[in-house]
Amino acid sequence: MIIERLDGTVIETEDYGITLLTHSISSPSPRLVTEEIEGRDGYIEVDVTYGGRTIRAAFLMEAKDRQDFPLLRNEVFRIFATKELFYFHEPNQKRRWLVRANNFDIEKFPPIYGRFEVEFTAPNPYAESIGTTLDPFTFDAELWQIGQGLIEADDLKYVHNTPSFCIYNAGDIDIDPRVLPLKIEFTGASTNLTITNQTTGDSWQYTGTTVDGDTITLDGVRSLKNGSSIFGQTNRKLITLKSGWNDFTITGATGAFTISFDFRFYYL
Repeated sequence: MIIERLDGTVIETEDYGITLLTHSISSPSPRLVTEEIEGRDGYIEVDVTYGGRTIRAAFLMEAKDRQDFPLLRNEVFRIFATKELFYFHEPNQKRRWLVRANNFDIEKFPPIYGRFEVEFTAPNPYAESIGTTLDPFTFDAELWQIGQGLIEADDLKYVHNTPSFCIYNAGDIDIDPRVLPLKIEFTGASTNLTITNQTTGDSWQYTGTTVDGDTITLDGVRSLKNGSSIFGQTNRKLITLKSGWNDFTITGATGAFTISFDFRFYYL
């Protein structure tokens, strides 16, 4: 099993003598927002959101000898009982969950074995792809696998240089940059640059100009030009991505340009 820290440090538990035995992931948990009307039976569903998820996992730990057992126990605590969130890589799925481990006990089987079960709580109800759209879409990259909604790699292009193009969101979940990471970068000359997702109707516009070598970045809710905020010179809109194909148009470019989309895919 793989644990990944927020700083990118990767821990393979088997390197420490810790083996994942079983794991289970709870289903999504819909939360209803309702409204009742006086004199009317029942209620009206106003909105539905998902709560967090629960992952339960059982582990076997094997020390080198009797003296090593308490040292390995301490290593288990350092790996799992951290104050910060970390990523649990779902076995055989090439996707990860942002989780926190709840407290747990280690049952000792003398002289060198121990067994423990951990309940992880995931504040985000979605798993995310390990790779991003700017990583290679090859199995050799060891970031992708069958079942992630991917299509032919030749169709998966996330860097474009034409005024019309398509972006494919292979995940189950729409990408809203107010909630999920999305970075769009435009490099080139432009006047009144406009980026429009024809599929969603979203349109972002910058009323200024850029020259060759300038970079416009839409990073979450921020709008930047060469690293400095230009939010006040935009129409204050955001670009979102639907699950599946999204048709884009670029207007205002006055020369050669490139535009890239960097995000992960999210799954229920």
